[in-house]
Amino acid sequence: MGVNVQDIDRIIKNAIEVMEQSRYQIFEISEGARIELDAMRKELAITMEEIKVTIESVDRLELEFKRARNRLSEVSRDFKRYHEDDIRKAYESATRIQLDLTIQREKEARLRSRRDELQIRIRNLEQTIERAEVVASQMNVVSEYLSGDLSAVTYMLETAKNRQLLGLRIIMAQEEERKRISREIHDGVAQSMANLVLRTEYTERMLDKQQYDHVRAEFRNLKSQVRSGLEEVRRIIFNLRPMALDDLGLVPTLRKFVQDFEERTKIQTKFDVYGKEVRMQPGLEIAVYRFVQEAFTNVQKHALASRIDMTMVISDEQMTIQIVDDGIGFDMEELKEKMAKGDHFGIIGMRERVEMLEGRFEMNSAPGQGTEINLNIPINERKENHDECGDGAADGSERPDQKSTCHPGG
Repeated sequence: MGVNVQDIDRIIKNAIEVMEQSRYQIFEISEGARIELDAMRKELAITMEEIKVTIESVDRLELEFKRARNRLSEVSRDFKRYHEDDIRKAYESATRIQLDLTIQREKEARLRSRRDELQIRIRNLEQTIERAEVVASQMNVVSEYLSGDLSAVTYMLETAKNRQLLGLRIIMAQEEERKRISREIHDGVAQSMANLVLRTEYTERMLDKQQYDHVRAEFRNLKSQVRSGLEEVRRIIFNLRPMALDDLGLVPTLRKFVQDFEERTKIQTKFDVYGKEVRMQPGLEIAVYRFVQEAFTNVQKHALASRIDMTMVISDEQMTIQIVDDGIGFDMEELKEKMAKGDHFGIIGMRERVEMLEGRFEMNSAPGQGTEINLNIPINERKENHDECGDGAADGSERPDQKSTCHPGG
């Protein structure tokens, strides 16, 4: 049966319109929840400060009440030294302190209840925002997919269902990356900046009270927090597009990535390079970098490994990469079944990246025996050699058993 392009066009346009309206409504809900969340966090900070002051007041009043009771007991026993007026004053003092203590205890209980309520509401708001982001991300995927070229959509409907899946997976991968970056900024830099605002307001109050020693200490903390936030921003920028990749090339950038990965995760790493280091096409370099980044991230998240060994062999015709970890491994048949159902987008994305480069991707694993990933990509276009390690073989490569003198040892 033929496909009516006009009917498909009308359906897609209606669907896109509904998607855009719904996405805007979800965005408004999410933003409203964020505003309320910020207000709740500020109120929680104020409540925590009030609880601290109230606890100090309760402790002081308890001590005063104990002294007042001792005083009342003393004047009540010794009628020779103390008169009725002394007893009355001691009684009134103990009663007044007891009343103040009762009020402060009730205030403490009320503040603690409010604190617990605020913490629950904050958790609920965070969950609401996260769910809204997930729904918005999914709707964005569908909207972008439907907004594509109609003739291409019709062609895929008629002739290439696999290309539909490939395109959708690519879009999903893009959206997952956007979501990851958004979450990194929200949970990292944005939270740090919000905390800076609160700490600044607190510093202003101390400055008004002329508590200069506390102010100096707070400024030191603020400076440390700003420095930490700056490092987080630089890390996010590097993950988006490593500048070293443009300036130095693939191998030096991977060396830096492996070194930073080891420092951050405490997983021992080793990176060996064989053959001459040459500059490749920019698209090829970024694709290989993202592949390695995804592989190491998977090991960190799932493998429970203590060591990763990566070996790269470069020749004029091809590049081979092997990544081996000593983690818990997994059942390959079970993985294939899950991938057939559309799960494990990370591994699917890695395989499809390699296939788009006309390369080969292999993965071997078994429970308790770690995982081995092999990547083989043809280098179709010979690039200018940027090797800084001295002369190599006449054909621009070395034998795999001859290690480059400038590779980093683990």
